[in-house]
Amino acid sequence: MDNKIIIEKIKKLKKEKNAIVLAHTYQNVEIDEVADFSGDSLYLSRMAANTDAKIIVFAGVYFMAETAKILSPDKKVLLPNMNSGCLMADMINLKQLREFKQKHPGIPVVCYVNSTAEVKAESDVCCTSANAVNVVRALGAKEVLFVPDTYLGSYVGSQLKDVHVITYPGHCPTHLRIRPEDIIEKKKIFPDAKVLVHPECHGEVVKLADFVGSTTAIMKYASESKDKSFIIVTEKGVVDRLKRDYPEKDFILISDKAVCPNMKWNKLEDILNVLEQETNEIDVDLATAKRAFETIDRMLKL
Repeated sequence: MDNKIIIEKIKKLKKEKNAIVLAHTYQNVEIDEVADFSGDSLYLSRMAANTDAKIIVFAGVYFMAETAKILSPDKKVLLPNMNSGCLMADMINLKQLREFKQKHPGIPVVCYVNSTAEVKAESDVCCTSANAVNVVRALGAKEVLFVPDTYLGSYVGSQLKDVHVITYPGHCPTHLRIRPEDIIEKKKIFPDAKVLVHPECHGEVVKLADFVGSTTAIMKYASESKDKSFIIVTEKGVVDRLKRDYPEKDFILISDKAVCPNMKWNKLEDILNVLEQETNEIDVDLATAKRAFETIDRMLKL
């Protein structure tokens, strides 16, 4: 079926069923054609919670749809393709987190939002890549456990010298495929380009950055900067959107390896299918959802 026809069908179903579509920045860029909101995962879930929509279609990965359900328990949350999981989130489960805590008793757990509902529920506070440093600083603890991303946790530790950040050995495979030599080679070709890096990258990559920030922060920096050329050191979806929105500037993808295959599972056809059939519904048991909500709420208060 032609994409234009699919898009019109989706828009019609959204009106009929009082549904909204959320598109994460790493999704295939054509999904933005039917999205009511696009951006980082927690932003999307918060925006959806503030609408009167009855159905949320989350074009992202599984943990993101769980977060949307946690913040909108009375709404029906659908994931376009159930294969869309997050390898980082899958690197820690409830049992592993409890074992990690037992090795370091009495230390608060800061949980990156890129995690399952049960891991959030077992933690003390959530954070995003945008606010991780501020959340840890606001806790006022001398030591924290950081799960599941060791690289984001290490970046936080590098910014807060008076806090001992003990990280769990999880990582984002997509960001870890980016190496320092990728930046060095790109800078030879584009010497005037600013290097914008996501903190999920290896610490040696981060050291080569002109700017370090979340996907939203990278896009904001690029849009507001007077510079005209940027090497984007994060997932390809960010480059696709920047090229579309700011054609007068040059955006260079750091590497062809900077693509998250799980994020690309969702297609326009999948969104149409789940809207038609209302399948792939995401559910989180009430006890877990309540405790996970508290960790997110604590983050917002901090």
